[in-house]
Amino acid sequence: MKFPEAFFENLVDNLYDGVYFVDPTRKILYWNSGAERITGYSREEMVGRYCPDNILQHVDAGGRPLCLVGCPLTRAIFDGITREEEVYLRHKSGHRLPVLTKASPIRNEEGKVIGAVEVFSDNSRNAEASLKAQHLERQALIDPVTGLGNRRYCEKMLAGLLDEQTRNRKPFGVLMVDIDHFKKVNDTYGHDVGDEVLQMVAKTMSGNMRGFDFLGRWGGEEFLVLVSEVEEDILFFVAERCRVLVERSYLSKEGKPISVTISIGAALSRFEDNAETVVKRADEAMYKSKETGRNRVTVGPSV
Repeated sequence: MKFPEAFFENLVDNLYDGVYFVDPTRKILYWNSGAERITGYSREEMVGRYCPDNILQHVDAGGRPLCLVGCPLTRAIFDGITREEEVYLRHKSGHRLPVLTKASPIRNEEGKVIGAVEVFSDNSRNAEASLKAQHLERQALIDPVTGLGNRRYCEKMLAGLLDEQTRNRKPFGVLMVDIDHFKKVNDTYGHDVGDEVLQMVAKTMSGNMRGFDFLGRWGGEEFLVLVSEVEEDILFFVAERCRVLVERSYLSKEGKPISVTISIGAALSRFEDNAETVVKRADEAMYKSKETGRNRVTVGPSV
């Protein structure tokens, strides 16, 4: 049976994954509904634009801008090789979202590369987090602004990790995260925009952490991250990735970008720790980050 061309277009358009095609100049010729759902950008906003317009602002884990340097689609067009990567796009609402991408060349009947297709999927924990949030809300453990666990839930999770450490003798990590100059955001733009900034930071961090780690709102502009079974180098990597991706996120208000940075203090747990002592070390390291210039990660002493 031969299917009409419209059948295949309808099939691709209804895929859950995002799909878009570009020509050799990286002009976007097609943008499916999955791409709309994942990125927040409509087909009308994207078709006819060019990858170098940098709308999605893809970056790697180190914050390197891939749309301008190292674009997977460009490489697929140039060398004809399919490649898969995890990258971080900027959602239309401002936060950073991890996506798994597969960029492949498109060839004509003679085998000449005439463009490329990228298929991408949401690689965040947002779906899982949404289910958790519904459960937590029933127990009065949810923060109403960010949708994260609140201070009470942070304390419950921390107590659980301390109990687990007593049993398995494996340390865990604590990150204390503070938004730099957050009062200035509230004073300049108002508390409604301040809440949007909190949401943007929360979504960026929660979507880019390991599935078994925990992020909660400690209070005000502070967040607590609990990183299970971790060594100091991995703890620093988790913290630095959060820092870079928040720095690369921003809200758009009346055509103007509003961005923030975060200062992070990291501490590995000790076997003699209680909740107060391990949080205190992370908090002290965070203030060290503040004192030495902000927008940085400081790892506190582990012994």
